[in-house]
Amino acid sequence: MDDQATQVLASVGPRLRALRRQRDTTLTDLAIETGISISTLSRLESGERRPTLELLLPLARAYGVTLDQLVDAPPTGDPRVTLRPITQHGMTMLPLTRRAGGIQAYKLVIPADQRRDPVAQTHDGYEWLYVLNGRLRLVMGEHDLVLSPGEAAEFDTRVPHWFGADGTEPVELLSLFGRQGERAHLRARPEPHRQGNRSSAQ
Repeated sequence: MDDQATQVLASVGPRLRALRRQRDTTLTDLAIETGISISTLSRLESGERRPTLELLLPLARAYGVTLDQLVDAPPTGDPRVTLRPITQHGMTMLPLTRRAGGIQAYKLVIPADQRRDPVAQTHDGYEWLYVLNGRLRLVMGEHDLVLSPGEAAEFDTRVPHWFGADGTEPVELLSLFGRQGERAHLRARPEPHRQGNRSSAQ
């Protein structure tokens, strides 16, 4: 291994420690978020464990940084990190959370005509959605709703669900997601006249 590669790998541990401390995150919270054991995380930060792609990818996701930012950053200097958008299945996700663990916040932008046919999914957690612009179609269990700007919904993600843009305009929304089932303190639901099946909302 050449000297440059050795220096890059040596910088990863201090960088990981700086990111965690900047976000006031414990090793326990980070272990829950990434699935990496506390002992492995500690050894990575101290330089006792050599960083691998399998370990760095979930850490980059947890911190909202690219892999290049994680491995190329110097061990000292400005600890601030610019959060970059992630695109998945045509949907753009901008992480807003500055720490791992607990409730994660995102801004989502879903283009029109994307994911038109609902394919419900389930997973552990609890989600809170707030529509900023456009119209959001939310299919959850037996409910088929359309939310307008200023409306919000919250639900247990173990219930089969799907959401996407409704109509010809993209939809922008905020999402708060608790992987362990944490709920947002604010409870806001569509007004009664907005609820009902899809046919009544059109």
